[in-house]
Amino acid sequence: MIRKLLVANRGEIARRVFATCRALGIETVAAHSDADADAPFVAEADQAVGLPGNTPAETYLRIDLILDAARRTGADAIHPGYGFLAENAEFAAAVTDAGLTWIGPPAKVIAAMGDKMAAKALLAEAGVPMLPTWTEADEISDFPVLVKASAGGGGRGMRIVRDPAGLAEAVASARREAAGAFGDGSVFVERYVERGRHVEVQIFGDTRGTVAALGVRECSIQRRHQKIIEEAPGVIPVELRERLHEAAVAAGRAVEYVGAGTVEFLLAPNGEFFFLEMNTRLQVEHPVTEAVTGLDLVRLQLLVAEGEPLPLAAAPPSDGHAIEVRLCAEDPGQGWRPATGTLHRFAVPGVAGSFTPTRGLRLDSGMVDGSVVSVHYDSMLAKLIAWAPTRAEAARALAGALARAEFHGVPSNRDLLVRVLRSAEFGAVDIDTGFLDRHEEVFAPLLPADQLPLAALAAALASAAARRASATVPAGLPSGWRNVPAFPQVTRYTGPDGEIEVRYRLDRRGGLAEWSTDPSTEYVVTLVQAAPDRVVLDVDGVRRAFRVRRVGSEVFVDGPDGAASLAELPRFPPPTAELAAGSLVAPLPGAVTRVHVEVGQRVAAGDLLLTLEAMKLEHPVLAPTDGVVAELPVPSGGQVDTGAVLAVVDNSSSARLAPRGDLEPSNPEEDSR
Repeated sequence: MIRKLLVANRGEIARRVFATCRALGIETVAAHSDADADAPFVAEADQAVGLPGNTPAETYLRIDLILDAARRTGADAIHPGYGFLAENAEFAAAVTDAGLTWIGPPAKVIAAMGDKMAAKALLAEAGVPMLPTWTEADEISDFPVLVKASAGGGGRGMRIVRDPAGLAEAVASARREAAGAFGDGSVFVERYVERGRHVEVQIFGDTRGTVAALGVRECSIQRRHQKIIEEAPGVIPVELRERLHEAAVAAGRAVEYVGAGTVEFLLAPNGEFFFLEMNTRLQVEHPVTEAVTGLDLVRLQLLVAEGEPLPLAAAPPSDGHAIEVRLCAEDPGQGWRPATGTLHRFAVPGVAGSFTPTRGLRLDSGMVDGSVVSVHYDSMLAKLIAWAPTRAEAARALAGALARAEFHGVPSNRDLLVRVLRSAEFGAVDIDTGFLDRHEEVFAPLLPADQLPLAALAAALASAAARRASATVPAGLPSGWRNVPAFPQVTRYTGPDGEIEVRYRLDRRGGLAEWSTDPSTEYVVTLVQAAPDRVVLDVDGVRRAFRVRRVGSEVFVDGPDGAASLAELPRFPPPTAELAAGSLVAPLPGAVTRVHVEVGQRVAAGDLLLTLEAMKLEHPVLAPTDGVVAELPVPSGGQVDTGAVLAVVDNSSSARLAPRGDLEPSNPEEDSR
């Protein structure tokens, strides 16, 4: 029997495992980096051990430090979570060699499935359908293709290539990203199926030889080849579901699988399906399977690791429908650029439970109010899961909870998730892995641009109410009131589309005597109520309530039609250094992994200038205009902070080219080595 378990991971998956351990009476140990010292998962563990450093390479990827933490705390079992060392055969072997119980499949199974090319060959012999695959570029005759990392998952190291010209750079970039994420830069290429759906089967095996399929999940809504919306059961014909179950079980039996695993498939429009990979761990999206089966998959993992037989030979009947979204700190409208910062407020209404199977709304997150989103780790803030009797009800409930939630401090993909869930195409299951590429409309903010001035007015009135509450003048005088009515109060904000100036004047009773904004709006507004944290406006005869929260100069407004993040500008702004025209600055801290151009080189708008690596992903920095590269202040390998100048492109007529002969075109084949 397992007595004390260490989770070799962080954030929400650590909290998820700890929740089941508490229910089973198992003591828990957290291993954490310096950056995570104050994180919720550390506070919830019975014991915690610090891993000196911040980056994954210094901490969560150090097998020796993880094993030492287990030894120092007396842990007799290790759960790897997902990511980091979860699919590392060397780690699994080291855990068992140390005499500890490993919560996962044997090291030999992880090794067999970790090399995706070897896995394809092995499972093809078991009769699992496969896509055409290549390891040498000159063998590829058919496009489009997909470059994939041989190790790891989560969409990292994937690149779609539609013609031979882009293959060399895609391979080189995929190798760099895969090496950074998994420590293994090997890649392969397979045929890319247009309009394909990503479906997967949850399997479970025990030490007695039983391998069971626990249902099909639909995971086709993806960005950067990483899932952001998942659901169970997958909406597919019964006969197809049975064939997917059979293929997944055959894959599990071929490798004598033990524990929780997922067999992923690509489903073509004609009903054919092909093996993608087997993930030898618990998946991020496991809660949707728990919701419709009622099973606690972490509990099953622990029981199987203790040698107990799997209590079922096949999936129980599916009950209702569950949909999960991954809420991430990123800006979809800016190329999914990840964001860092402090999460000042994180509140979702109507949550029924967290971290264990729950009917209704379930929230699994490693974040709470005040948590810091670090540059060192993945951008996922939370998983929100809705269960309902039908798919339509689950989608509606999930979209509604997201729309009413309060996420303050960092940008998120919340609005996009809501728009996808409410779209007619999602409702009709007209989805595939290219859904977001075809539906630009889902990238629009929920709050229409013409209603942003109302949010700014609410922010200004809430600030006035806060000043009034702390003022020492007679209570009957409203904030900013004066006998000379010609001069209104003026507050300026920066918003998503630039500056907004709010001008307003209150009468002696505190009513809104007049107001206007720049940009202007035509709404007829009456002030119903103004408090420091809540403003109610009558807009063209319809009452609208706005929740307002202020942190320093930042103001967060949550209204009935969407949310707005504003920054109040000082009345007398201090002087700041001006950037040179054409400057491109770092949107967040990171490392310049590769510089593709040289000073003096002529470039066209959209040309790739350099690559920035941040939050475990590569981000291309593109020329904003035609011109000449005037400055490249950061060399390859250089570290940068937010706001650092990465490059300057001069588009003036006086821009000087480098002397002829100084700019030899780079050789993509050399760069990929």
